[in-house]
Amino acid sequence: MIPESRASAPFIAAGVAPMATEGRGTIGLSCSLKCRWIEQAVIYVSESNGQRGASIKRPTQRASSQSSSDKNVKVSFEFLPPETAAGERSLWRSIKRLEPLEPIDVGITNGGLGSTRERTHAMTLRILSETQLSVAPHLTCVSATRHEVDEIAYNYWKLGIRKVVAIRGESGGEAYRRYLGGYVDATSLVAGIRAIAPFEIVVAVHPEKHPESRSLQAEIDVLKAKIDAGATSAITQCFFDNEIFFRFLDRVRAAGITIPITPGILPIYNFEKAARFASRWEISIPDRVVQRVANLADDPDTRRVAAVANTTEQLRDLVDAGVRDFHFYTLNQSDIVFAICHMLGLRSKS
Repeated sequence: MIPESRASAPFIAAGVAPMATEGRGTIGLSCSLKCRWIEQAVIYVSESNGQRGASIKRPTQRASSQSSSDKNVKVSFEFLPPETAAGERSLWRSIKRLEPLEPIDVGITNGGLGSTRERTHAMTLRILSETQLSVAPHLTCVSATRHEVDEIAYNYWKLGIRKVVAIRGESGGEAYRRYLGGYVDATSLVAGIRAIAPFEIVVAVHPEKHPESRSLQAEIDVLKAKIDAGATSAITQCFFDNEIFFRFLDRVRAAGITIPITPGILPIYNFEKAARFASRWEISIPDRVVQRVANLADDPDTRRVAAVANTTEQLRDLVDAGVRDFHFYTLNQSDIVFAICHMLGLRSKS
């Protein structure tokens, strides 16, 4: 789920072009030589900050985003919707690559109009029928009437789906316009879904505020409204500075909001695309991250290692602070995400 507040869910719904999916053997996972290279890269990154493998400890109450004493890291995965038959095959390979990690759930961002949306729904049904994975489909306000959205939600419930991600969505890169006869915003969408069935409803939040929000307090007020409408948990827009997440979480908890808030994680494999996305959504990228992942456009092997090393360090810092659940915006880069999960201690169950 990638951007939204009253807009779209975190990052993938933002319309970022998918990056080419890597082949299975590209990164070399599960204790291969390249995986050891990645381990060394992570150690190097930590040493460059003056602390080999160490992270600053945060107050334990900040880890209340999950409200869990479970020491095991848990993950969920979000995929880009397939736009072609070839894209559908590539997406399926990505899903099967990550399935053995037994994620909490997986989801495919809403594909908008026509054949792309149809492929998204078809892939959701295929996941249900051909894997053991739990699915959390995305529902948006874009390009659909209330009746159409309600019918989709009702059918999901009949299929046994009990969790959905409710986001406003984006109008193809333009200023958001309500679809004629559609839901007004994410809050009204949540209320509509809640009236259909007792789903677990996940919404999006922006630690650096949505570009349309007047202030961070306004962002928190919108989250409160979505909770009042029936939201049960939230996933953040991606962020690259953990202190931003911790400060946001402090303010949210101080406002009396207690629902689980899961960090949304985006590995930076293609810096140029990530930088454009960050600019559009007003997400800051620290200089230290830029120095690690920029200027590698012509070096895909190093890009992969840098993406894994940088994101692993970010997640280790969050784990040290008590965070246990993470939501990956995979961009269908399954090998990179698999490698990061491996570095966090997750292992294939099959």
